[in-house]
Amino acid sequence: MNTSVQEKHFQTNRHVKYAIIGSGFGGIAMAIRLLQNNEHDFVILEKANEMGGAWRENQYPGAACDVQSHLYSFSFAPKHDWSKRYAGSREIFDYMISTAKKFHLHDYSLFKHEVSGLHYNQEGCFWRVDFTDKPSIEAQFVVLASGPLHVPQIPHIKGIERFKGKTFHSAEWDHNYNLNGKRVASIGTGGSAIQYVPEIAPKVDQLYAFQRSAAWVIPRDERRYLGINKLIFEKIPALRKLHRARLYWSNESRVVPIFKPDMMKTAQKLIELYIRFQVKDKAIAEKLTPDYVMGCKRILISNKYYPTFNRKNVELVTEGIREITEDSIITQDGKERKIDCLIYGTGFITDPRIYMKDFQCTGRDGHNLLEDWKDGPESYYGISTKGYPNFFQLVGPNTGLGHNSIVFMIEAQVEYILNLVKLTEKKNAKAVEIKSEVQDKFNERLQNDLKGTVWQTGCNSWYTAADGKNFTLWPGYTWKYWLETKKIHANEYVFTQPILQTVKS
Repeated sequence: MNTSVQEKHFQTNRHVKYAIIGSGFGGIAMAIRLLQNNEHDFVILEKANEMGGAWRENQYPGAACDVQSHLYSFSFAPKHDWSKRYAGSREIFDYMISTAKKFHLHDYSLFKHEVSGLHYNQEGCFWRVDFTDKPSIEAQFVVLASGPLHVPQIPHIKGIERFKGKTFHSAEWDHNYNLNGKRVASIGTGGSAIQYVPEIAPKVDQLYAFQRSAAWVIPRDERRYLGINKLIFEKIPALRKLHRARLYWSNESRVVPIFKPDMMKTAQKLIELYIRFQVKDKAIAEKLTPDYVMGCKRILISNKYYPTFNRKNVELVTEGIREITEDSIITQDGKERKIDCLIYGTGFITDPRIYMKDFQCTGRDGHNLLEDWKDGPESYYGISTKGYPNFFQLVGPNTGLGHNSIVFMIEAQVEYILNLVKLTEKKNAKAVEIKSEVQDKFNERLQNDLKGTVWQTGCNSWYTAADGKNFTLWPGYTWKYWLETKKIHANEYVFTQPILQTVKS
């Protein structure tokens, strides 16, 4: 089967068992595990013309992962020859595409199919999947694997429409634009900015790095894997698995200071010394030192970021921006800086109530996802949501991580979905939905577990909503998440037939 054949299939038969929305790590994992379970009745729906998700989009200079390569990959599709401890975006993207090709996932994919809405048919126990410019299809089960990092955050700055220079977001990097000799302004000091700023600084004539709040940046292990390492990992898979396990448990130990902010405060003293050692100018070093507890916001890793501010052509700007003119940025103190290019390193919109505002998802009995999530997104283990039968998420609410590999979480979620569907079929049911009281009790426990963590120490971050509610992170060990999702508890779900007769659990 190839893509054209898949399209012909939908011209005559508009129904599949599984519709997977998105083809990043989550979508690829779900599709591979379906095939490994001898399930072929599925389709991957992708709005772009290729797989890869965030790693397809984020190809800016210096883009790399902050999780070790051997851990940021599938346990069921390993790669023995990673080039270094922390792979760059191109190598990660190539891994994803080669893995997809190995399992022939392109044969099951429909590209340029942007999903605009999902609507549950209660009588038939299936979902209608709508597209922006394509005929709808039907699916018994929907797996939303689009992830939270795909809608760029663009700040509203007075006068930006007047600017005549070049403007782009880090996730939409214009590689055809020559930065050599240009006067460049970079707004934001998040995960992407701390990677591309050191890379473009030697090329540009002048770089203005606009910082609203400083980030904690720790050293990065840049060691490369030697040829002998790669050969050993290839010939002796057990040693590769042991290496992966060591990385996993090393990362898992980072949970301890997350739950003991006083311990984190002690650790950050070392990073404060590191900043002063890396940055020659004491005043600049002070501006680069955050005023919140380390870990409250995402901890970043780079060996190049702090030394960049020793360059004569780099200026750290902490004054707020007043407005932008045709060729300059004016800060609140009235100072004007001429620029040729403006780069947004401002991250992504992570609140689904915002980035899904034009995405209609209606479930059972008139449930509307945006309405149900108006006080913050909630689900059961980030997978199932009450009011939405046969609807699953990967990297859903409160399953993000601040210490370990999200791929580990994705694999646990995929296995949970597969087991839940198998249980549904074993009961001769067509639909499955988490009970309302089960989800509510789970989220009450989850929010209680978040109390006292470093994430709740008072900073403003993309982890939390405006009211301070953390809807992003899993509050604990990932092995605990894996253990709790390893078994399905049938009494937590409602199983139904198309005629809406409840099947006893």
